[in-house]
Amino acid sequence: MSAAVNPSVLAGYDPGPHYCEMLGLPGHLSGHAAPIRDRLSHLTFEALQQRTQAAERELYNLGITFTLYSGATSIDRILPFDVIPRVISPEDWRIIETGVIQRITALNLFLHDIYHDRKILKDGVVPSDLVLGNSAYRPEMVGVDVPFGTYIHICGTDIVRDETGRFLVLEDNGRTPSGVSYVVENRRMMLRAFPDLTEGVALRPVSDYGPRLQEAMMEVAPQGNDDPEVVLLSPGVFNSAYFEHVFLAREMGVPLVEGQDLFVGEDDRVYMKTTAGPALVEVIYRRLNDDFLDPEVFRPDSQLGVPGLLRACRAGKVTLANAVGTGPADDKAVYAYVPRIIKYYLGGEAILANVETNICREDEGLKYTLDNLEKLVVKPVNESGGYGITVCPKANKSQIADCREKLLADPKNYISQPMIDLSVCPTLIGDKVEPRHVDLRPFIVTGRDSWVLPGGLTRVALPRGSIVVNSSQGGGSKDTWVLE
Repeated sequence: MSAAVNPSVLAGYDPGPHYCEMLGLPGHLSGHAAPIRDRLSHLTFEALQQRTQAAERELYNLGITFTLYSGATSIDRILPFDVIPRVISPEDWRIIETGVIQRITALNLFLHDIYHDRKILKDGVVPSDLVLGNSAYRPEMVGVDVPFGTYIHICGTDIVRDETGRFLVLEDNGRTPSGVSYVVENRRMMLRAFPDLTEGVALRPVSDYGPRLQEAMMEVAPQGNDDPEVVLLSPGVFNSAYFEHVFLAREMGVPLVEGQDLFVGEDDRVYMKTTAGPALVEVIYRRLNDDFLDPEVFRPDSQLGVPGLLRACRAGKVTLANAVGTGPADDKAVYAYVPRIIKYYLGGEAILANVETNICREDEGLKYTLDNLEKLVVKPVNESGGYGITVCPKANKSQIADCREKLLADPKNYISQPMIDLSVCPTLIGDKVEPRHVDLRPFIVTGRDSWVLPGGLTRVALPRGSIVVNSSQGGGSKDTWVLE
């Protein structure tokens, strides 16, 4: 009697009505991923599961974790890693790359304008109170010039794909975006664990992110020094993304510091404490929110920042990346105006469209949201990480009623959007491969010019039917392969 043959990885995989990143549109098999599909078809579930377990052990042993906070407790865990890659064609990548560069160019022009002439507000393209009344708007930055007009040096733009295969921007992250360490480490893991899958496939590399970031940081240093000192400022070991801070400092070849390691001298310059005495610092890549940066200006109880740091920044003696006051550019209500912002500054249409958005601070937007609540996704403007979102089509009556109550109590704090049928990727779930919804966060680095890391972080909503991909809500990640 012959032994049973183990089925291949993709045998029986059915993405249903969704656009599939591996297969394409239902009934129209995509060509670019064919070589990867062929290689996967020669892998068994057993082999895939064994390699997955080995990869997860290695991720944990390497300390590639994030901290999940729940009440008074905190747990270090790895970001669940799915070994079946997401594959992006050169043509699709060209759309993403040009689209996010257009977007970051317009947002930097917008930030310069709102802290200088405010022409876009005077012309009524964006409501003045939406910007000037925004809690993230920093009057302390009015009139301050930054090198090359670059306020957002590192941006993570969240992109989804709908059921037709069209890319849409879900949100911009221009304050302290995280997740790039997983992009680089996921690729290293795949090259080690799946050499048979990657061999001979022309992939765009992601390993040069650190040097590229360091180069951009040196470009935006105050003038007068050909070899400026760059440091990465971290809140410390208790921050959920501390692994990434260590990773990036190592990849860039720069010191990792905390607020207590820096001080501002009487000359308004920033210095780092070293065993050899004070060392001048000219660029700070900060992974610390505005509120905690400078206790002289923002929160006086902050033990994480550096007294006088904003004074040094305003005097042009140090460059902060990202700049203080970038918050209005990635505000979820301002997001709705980004296509108009692009047209105002650049004179063309947005290459990457927004998801249709209803602004609940406006009477029309609030009325439409309340009348169609059961069909919409409601998001708080000032939250991140997937917190506070109500996916009404998947919510129960009590959750919808609670959402309605919050909308009526504080409409300015909410936007609503239709529920997008996100694209899916084949994902190993237990002993079978099933479709799971994904998004994509490409990272854009801007000094004098902008460069986009080829690929980005593909996040996976692991619970069946879920569209919330955030790690804090149980999401995982995949390696993202951009083909040459």
